[in-house]
Amino acid sequence: MTSASESGRPLIDAAIHHPTRLTVVAFLSACDEADFATVRGSCEVSDSVLSKIASALEEIGYLTVRKGYVGKRPRTWLSLTPAGRLALARHIAALQDIAATARTAGSRAQAGPAHGTDSPRGDDAIGRQGSVG
Repeated sequence: MTSASESGRPLIDAAIHHPTRLTVVAFLSACDEADFATVRGSCEVSDSVLSKIASALEEIGYLTVRKGYVGKRPRTWLSLTPAGRLALARHIAALQDIAATARTAGSRAQAGPAHGTDSPRGDDAIGRQGSVG
């Protein structure tokens, strides 16, 4: 539920970081509102799991739960709040930042040190005969 670190980089949102919660929030971000059964089926979770996620996200203001009837049958609809949409956008930005930083570091490591010692031990393990370990 935080927006940025002291360095200005976006932070992972612990409230939606878990893959199941992230799946639910991402699904709901694509629509104005969805009925409980549709979210449950699309996100491949049980009633109890979705209920717990919805309650937790509603408590922190990321999700709205609306109850009503279709005919005589009770229905529950879920929707993201503006705060929930913003949290998802910031969370995705943080994940993209992590991936970009890792790719940059990886490409630098791929180039290897200037003196041909690619091994973390300081020797060229690949150039030796026998095992590479």
